[in-house]
Amino acid sequence: MSSIVQGLTKSLAITVLSEIGDKTFFAAAILAMRYPRRTVLLGCLSALTVMTILSAVVGWAAPNLISRKWSHHITTLLFFAFGILSLKDAIFGDGDEDELAEVEEELNKDLKANNGVKKNDSKVDDDLKKKQRPFLSQFLSPIFLKAFSINFFGEWGDKSQLATIGLAADENPFGVVLGGILGQALCTTAAVIGGKSLASQISEKMVALSGGLLFIVFGIQSFLSPVE
Repeated sequence: MSSIVQGLTKSLAITVLSEIGDKTFFAAAILAMRYPRRTVLLGCLSALTVMTILSAVVGWAAPNLISRKWSHHITTLLFFAFGILSLKDAIFGDGDEDELAEVEEELNKDLKANNGVKKNDSKVDDDLKKKQRPFLSQFLSPIFLKAFSINFFGEWGDKSQLATIGLAADENPFGVVLGGILGQALCTTAAVIGGKSLASQISEKMVALSGGLLFIVFGIQSFLSPVE
């Protein structure tokens, strides 16, 4: 079992480069423009934290279901696969704004399909602007639930989730959880504070290129590392 620091470092690096420019990143940025930022941030971070812990638990349990040797090999293959796919997206991607436009269109459709909910949310927003709601009550607001559900289901089966499972199977799971949560917190906070203006300035090609190279490096490191 590797050290906590090593698991944290790898998880942090992979999470940041996987989440910047991802659908959940853009969703958080757009939601923060329409609803109170603090509630959106709480909803997004809660969902991503739960997903990170669940993914790490699955990865930690994997060596108990299959041999550590096989889980190590599978993790190595995942790193190489994600690296190649990310490099492919960086080289042959259609454009930097496609992901942002797609997420914004999906959220607009959701708002149009729920006009009554939208009106109620607007009233809630007006009340929130006039006075601050108690901290704990924000966890029961429809805005929190919207941000939570969008991010939770948006992360399900995502590259960062699968990478977290693989890391937890091969690295210290506690360090992987800490690094993943820290990385999610940094990316989501930047998205919520920066909003759409920051999201539109991010070069998805550069992020995909950096992430692809990092996955390849970790794949080589995993391939050369002996199985404990």
